[in-house]
Amino acid sequence: MKRKKVDVISLGCSKNLVDSERLMKMLSDAGMEPCHEPETTKTGDIVVVNTCGFIGDAKEESVNTILEYADLKSRGKISALYVMGCLSERYRKELPAEIPEVDGWFGKTDWHGIVKELARRYPATASYDRIITTPRHHAYLKIAEGCDRFCAFCAIPLITGRYKSRDPREIEEEVRLLAGRGVKEFNIIAQDLSGYGCDTNSGKSTLANLLKRLSDIKGVEWLRLHYAYPAGFPLDILPVIAERDNICSYLDIALQHISDKVLKAMRRRVGKQETLELLDKIRTTVPDIHIRTTLMTGFPGEGDAEFDELMEFVRTTRFERMGAFAYCEEEGTFAALNYNDDIPADVKQKRLDSLMALQEEISAQIQDKKIGSVYKVMIDREEDNHFVGRTQWDSPEVDPEVLVTKAPGIVCGEFCDVRITDAMPFELIGEKA
Repeated sequence: MKRKKVDVISLGCSKNLVDSERLMKMLSDAGMEPCHEPETTKTGDIVVVNTCGFIGDAKEESVNTILEYADLKSRGKISALYVMGCLSERYRKELPAEIPEVDGWFGKTDWHGIVKELARRYPATASYDRIITTPRHHAYLKIAEGCDRFCAFCAIPLITGRYKSRDPREIEEEVRLLAGRGVKEFNIIAQDLSGYGCDTNSGKSTLANLLKRLSDIKGVEWLRLHYAYPAGFPLDILPVIAERDNICSYLDIALQHISDKVLKAMRRRVGKQETLELLDKIRTTVPDIHIRTTLMTGFPGEGDAEFDELMEFVRTTRFERMGAFAYCEEEGTFAALNYNDDIPADVKQKRLDSLMALQEEISAQIQDKKIGSVYKVMIDREEDNHFVGRTQWDSPEVDPEVLVTKAPGIVCGEFCDVRITDAMPFELIGEKA
């Protein structure tokens, strides 16, 4: 009997991607044929859109994608359309009336219902099992869901609910399973890594212990940490990072701003001095660490003085990796309900452009210092004239890559020692050492 084909369209962040991968495994075990991000959708296909509802642009992309497939359904090109994820979680009451072509709406936690609707049963799939859609040598590892921080600008707690840590034993089983299938690199993710275990351990993070347990698993070559929070940061993870060879000297920690005035308005529960002391502690304990951060321009109350303070902070701190975005009011958040979004869009954008131009200069200087060094590089893919890989300081999709001259013995999905011969602000050039 021909298996039903289900195309899964995954939008938004890597945390969404993990949910899509779990859905695909359940669909496969239920006797269907899941396909991730197909290039074309053929007549008769069932489509599932996993949406993002975090910021305006992401919401627009999600709505447009749903409408695209709703149009295909109305023209008989696909047979059924289901929607899951953040957008449908947040607007579950409004969306069905607006887009009646959708056969079922599911949120962040009840998406398993799609499997039951399509297969009329739940397969005996382990809760952590999934079909990896990334290159088989690396995967994202989600260790918690939800957020208790309630920053003024952020809608995530309104979508995901309160923080819930996954059982460490289940996480270990997942890592063992994936490592046994050839995954070497695990990028650890959550809305807030700093809070891991606080909900089950009387307010104290157990992230350090989890890292030790995961780094002991056979086959784990790289562990990398994403999305830590500065307030209540678990300092005990730093010596673990420094001591364990398979934990990358890398930390993604969103700081958002440095002005005390702006941080207080953002409800970040951390100030400038605490931030500077934390960064100093991180760099002192893990001297070769690369810090990735995210900053925001144009939050209500950010005047020229506060922005100048932010620029000086970036200039002196010299982040190895940095992203930034302009403030966008999100309905239902504390900021939307209590502040006036009165900074003009062009001012927000000008500040953002200035910030990123400064970061490009800093990144170029940091990259130049790597010329002549030899690094362990994970080879991700082969292109026409070279291989493309990453060092321990480069997370997939968001960080610089290493372009490696083709040579015998270089294999995709394996490590290679590479000597850096040239550098650009966001790429390194190298050859097999």
